[in-house]
Formats: sequence, C-alpha cells, structure tokens
Amino acid sequence: MRIRPITPPLLIEEIADRVASAGTPWVRVAVDGPPPARPDELADALAGPLRLRGRAVVRVSARDFLRPASLRFEHGRTDPDVFYDDWLDVGALDREVLGPLGPGGTGRVLPALWDSETDRAVRAAYVTLPPGGVVLVYGALLLGRGLPFDLTAHLWLSPAALRRKVAADEAWTLPAYERYEREADPAGTADLVVRMDHPDRPALVE
Repeated sequence: MRIRPITPPLLIEEIADRVASAGTPWVRVAVDGPPPARPDELADALAGPLRLRGRAVVRVSARDFLRPASLRFEHGRTDPDVFYDDWLDVGALDREVLGPLGPGGTGRVLPALWDSETDRAVRAAYVTLPPGGVVLVYGALLLGRGLPFDLTAHLWLSPAALRRKVAADEAWTLPAYERYEREADPAGTADLVVRMDHPDRPALVE
C-alpha cells in the first residue's frame, strides 16, 4: 500500500478521469464518507470536470433517501445500530436511482425521494440521463449494502479525526462508523480511498 499526497484540484481531476473512462452505459458512482469528510463537497466539485469531459451529471444525496421518521426513530433518536442498519432506504435508492442506470435500464432517475427535515415526500421530477451520464450518490455508510455502483470512492477519516470533527449532536453515531469499518471494510473494498484527515491536504491510498 502506498499513500500519495495530492492537491485537492488534482484529486478531482484524477477521479473525473477515472469516472469518464468507465465503459458502462451509465456510471453509478458512490462518494462515501461521514459528514466531516465532506462527501457532498467532493461530489459537487466533480460535476463540472465531468461535464467538461462530455458527461451529463446528476447528484443524489443519500440523505434524500432516508426512511420516514416513524421508522428511523422507532427505537429512539440516537440508536447507532438503527442508524447503521435502517436509516437509509436501500431499496428505494436502488429502485429509483441505480437500477434504471444498469444494463438495459431506462436512464430515468429520481434525484430525491424524502425530505428528512419536514418528514415528507419530495415532489422531485424524474430526470433522464443520456447514455454515458454519471450519477454521483454521496453520503455516509453507502458501501457493503449490495448497491450496484460502478465506481466507489471512500473518504476516510482516522478514528481520532472523526471523533474530533463530528458535530456534538451527532457524536452518538460514532459506534455506527466503528461498526462500518469492521463489517463493511470500506477502506479495503472501495475502488478509490482518499485520506481526509486534512481536507486541504488529501492523500490517495494506492
């Protein structure tokens, strides 16, 4: 294993090149990482370079595919095992986003399903990605769930950095991330692993 320091702009270009070189009809990309690793910012930064490479892009936040509050909070609001197992609506994400971009798919995806703040369905319109298009699904705990991604990038934080950076009101999620490391092994299974203890000085694990 080699750890290669890289500048943020060069990191974006390298990932964009990797995505653009994929030979699948559409490219389904996971940008996986806890909130302090900023997967949303990486997904946003990738959109422009991918479009410059001739790829249409749709960004999808995993937070827009959470289950309703009645299911997420059935056993309390701060249960790390429920957070790990049951918050993400894996079936809906597959059905509405990833499945339509698989072999023989229609290219018609729903970019958002559920507003977890208002606990209501989002009235989002379906979007049709042309062949060669890219969907960037970003958020936490995405890997190890059998979701059919074509390329996976895991933004890794050391346990110490995660404890230091996680919001105080989300510290209860830390056992879920520890379990994720043990059970899903995202750093060992992702196609790309980026160390993000210092976001201004990331490093690629090769």
